[in-house]
Amino acid sequence: MMKEKLVLIGNGMAGVRTLEALLKLEPDMYDITVFGAEPYGNYNRIMLSQVLTGEKDIDEIMLNNEDWYKDNGITLHTDSEVVSINRQKRCVTSADGTEASYDRLLMATGSNPIIIPIPGTNLPGVVAFRNIHDVESMLETSTAYKKAVVIGGGLLGLEAADGLLKQGMEVTVIHLADNLMECQLDVPAAALLKRSLEERGLSFEMASCTKAILGSERVTAVQLSDDREIPADLVVMATGIRPNIELAKNAGLHCEQGIVVNDSLQTFDPRVYAVGECVQHRGQSYGLVAPLFDQAKVAANHLARFGSMRYTGSITSTKLKVSGIDLFSAGYFSDDEN
Repeated sequence: MMKEKLVLIGNGMAGVRTLEALLKLEPDMYDITVFGAEPYGNYNRIMLSQVLTGEKDIDEIMLNNEDWYKDNGITLHTDSEVVSINRQKRCVTSADGTEASYDRLLMATGSNPIIIPIPGTNLPGVVAFRNIHDVESMLETSTAYKKAVVIGGGLLGLEAADGLLKQGMEVTVIHLADNLMECQLDVPAAALLKRSLEERGLSFEMASCTKAILGSERVTAVQLSDDREIPADLVVMATGIRPNIELAKNAGLHCEQGIVVNDSLQTFDPRVYAVGECVQHRGQSYGLVAPLFDQAKVAANHLARFGSMRYTGSITSTKLKVSGIDLFSAGYFSDDEN
């Protein structure tokens, strides 16, 4: 019998974890094609902060190198971003013109960093913290320049700030809220964390709003809403993420904040599944890895036609990856009537 064709858009942790689970259940069911926008195999995005600190290199955070795809008979297109999906013809097309037809499509397009809408965000020296290219830019800058500003005092921002500090830069964190990691910590815990980070050498501008990024040839400073200027040779945007749904929307799939899926991780088109940060399930999107792996297991179960699992949502926990600071947060912590 002819194998069915499965196309995966997005070569990240959630999509490839789905393939791993599927290959364990039904290794010979599909001819699999994978499109990845980055020029690499599948790597552990969670460990980018350790590449930035120098504790790991790129090879050490690879989860599936190109040999893994070959060994499993998977066609991999790296550096090849899919730009259109034709659901009538069941075909996807990438920016370089590569086409692949499918019987089942798995979307794992992840998320995009939120870039706050202020002047100067397009200046050289302004980066996000989402992929290997971003980390390489930060490491390169740290060898030639000294002053860094991180906008955002959440999980990712603090890990970026710690990494840049370890690379010898003077780092200031600008945070909109009164306390750090306000999505995970109450006020006393956040104060303890801030004190520990200050003892290491980080500086903080709390309850501060960024007005503009200044510079002509490259970034030179960050201007706050009170017009104070903080010198900066590097600015890292760590102000959150947004599900990457543009491709799905253009294909006519039902999207709200994310690509809407049911408990089988199926979209409104029964041939199309979606997993990861691009997904909205029961009104909720997740940016942490444990829920994405839960989704991957269920999606693989249904792609393998077992149909015996449901994804009903996840309770999330968070760990800050800054060596020497043991911080773990789980559950609901905000004060309310209960």
